[in-house]
Amino acid sequence: MSEIRMTTETRTDYDCEAAGLPAERWGEAVFKIGDEELVMEVSVEKNVIVSIMAGEDAIWKGTLDGLKEMLKTQIKRP
Repeated sequence: MSEIRMTTETRTDYDCEAAGLPAERWGEAVFKIGDEELVMEVSVEKNVIVSIMAGEDAIWKGTLDGLKEMLKTQIKRP
């Protein structure tokens, strides 16, 4: 059996939960909102790579550190 390098959890406001789902290399969460899809994929092969897709045209892919930096620039502090 392969090494577990990451686990995932999913929770909703309906008190539904799936926890401890194991992954060796990658995992993804898919949210369907009407005809739209919001997808987040995490790969842990060498570096942690994150992909975020909102529909077919809005896609971001980079390292976990790159995502953190991008989010920090969006935070407005008083």
